[in-house]
Amino acid sequence: MVGVLLVPVIVTLALSAFAWSSSRLAPRDLPVGVVAPMPAAEKLKSGLQRGDAFDVHIYAGEGEAREAIRDRDVYGAFVVSPKGVTTLTATAASAPVAQVVTKAGDALAGQIAGKEATARTVDVVASDPDDPNGTGFSSSVLPLVLTGVLSAILIVMLSKPGMLQLGGLFTAAALAGVCGGLIVQSWLGIVDGNWAVNASVMGLTVLAISVMSAGSAALIGRAGMVCVSLLMVFLGNPFAGVSSAPEMLPEPAGWIGQMLPPGAGGNLLRGTAFFDGAASAAPLTVLLVWAGLGVTGVLFGIRRSGAEPVGDDEPTPARDIEFSGGSAG
Repeated sequence: MVGVLLVPVIVTLALSAFAWSSSRLAPRDLPVGVVAPMPAAEKLKSGLQRGDAFDVHIYAGEGEAREAIRDRDVYGAFVVSPKGVTTLTATAASAPVAQVVTKAGDALAGQIAGKEATARTVDVVASDPDDPNGTGFSSSVLPLVLTGVLSAILIVMLSKPGMLQLGGLFTAAALAGVCGGLIVQSWLGIVDGNWAVNASVMGLTVLAISVMSAGSAALIGRAGMVCVSLLMVFLGNPFAGVSSAPEMLPEPAGWIGQMLPPGAGGNLLRGTAFFDGAASAAPLTVLLVWAGLGVTGVLFGIRRSGAEPVGDDEPTPARDIEFSGGSAG
């Protein structure tokens, strides 16, 4: 009966998280750049920041703005001249955001030079040609989440907290990373960059989820594992912002998503795949913290359950056996 009553609760939470975040997509302090002579640059910055859609940074030249895009400091930039506007975008960072930036650049060109304005768009960091809209890339996050959750459930069901359990979790995550790299890069070709690095990122994402689930189970029982699993699937996935951008999600969903492994993993993989690892420190730290907490939970679970740290299959030490009755005559 309790399980039946939980069904509408889970459905409500899932629909609320997924539908709310996806139906409220809009730019919110989206980092962009402006290249224009002073004092026109300051005037353009004030105009673009009206309404809190954009967080505008002023750059001295187009080359500097392009470098900022490659470093993932901004999603795009507007290079303004009396003849029009050249809009710099990065579809690899987010195709929906690139569309938003392009529309803003077109509108800006009309405001500056009226009917004679020219509006040109340059994709500084393009998505892979086999995945121009980034849909394949964004679809790769949920399988990693499910792999982390399911591997934790299977390994926790088949073993007690111990080094063998940790070994199983690390092995499963490593295999998931290898398989993920073979699929998304070797076969589908929807990500670029160093294959081994990308595979490691996917494996670390799976590990952060699975080992945290196992650590919660070791500390507070299977209810803890269920809570972590639900958190990753019903909150971490819709709040990850991989299909759009964290700055496109309603607040504080974007920030929450980047503090969870699905969002951090997707963000890190985007950086290693398309931006030579730029802006990777923060998401890498998030994944390592979750993985570290999970490992700590499993290790404390060893002491809590009395399991031997060397593994679950350690034979029970022999004990002295007392025999009753008389001695043999």
